[in-house]
Amino acid sequence: MEKETFTVSVYSENNVGLLNRISGIFLKRHVNVESLNVSKSEIDGVSKFTIVIVETQEATRKIAGQIEKQIEVIKAYYHKNDETIYQESALFKIKSSLLFDERQIQNIIKESNSEIVTVSREFFVLSKTGRRNEVDAMHDLLKPYGIMQFVRSGRIAVTKEEMPISALLKEFNQN
Repeated sequence: MEKETFTVSVYSENNVGLLNRISGIFLKRHVNVESLNVSKSEIDGVSKFTIVIVETQEATRKIAGQIEKQIEVIKAYYHKNDETIYQESALFKIKSSLLFDERQIQNIIKESNSEIVTVSREFFVLSKTGRRNEVDAMHDLLKPYGIMQFVRSGRIAVTKEEMPISALLKEFNQN
């Protein structure tokens, strides 16, 4: 089977130590986590882990099943890229003089649909939201000018199809 990119969505109670146990599942299987984001979900009191891996569908299915065995985990889903709508965010810190001295920097900002977040005498910060390849492309364009600092978020994603998690929780709470 061929490896592809999967987004694993894990709905859970917000408990200390769960992230450690989930990461241990990937460690035991020698699977590298490409991206990780944890936030509150659309359901009060429920957290959502969004984990990106490159693996076979069978291995991803097994990983999701193993994650679901954790007591605090309500449900784990996995989706291919074409089944989700996803974005990443990145911040670039660059020397302020370049903003005025290098015309190409202004073109990069305009063409990449990025946004200037702040400007000081020493530096300015750009924000870019998009797919990983768009953030990577902007990084490659800015690198020759000198990036003082760079940080990117993990993937955030929603599925194209309706997620049955809300109905599942409603049914669970009625029992």
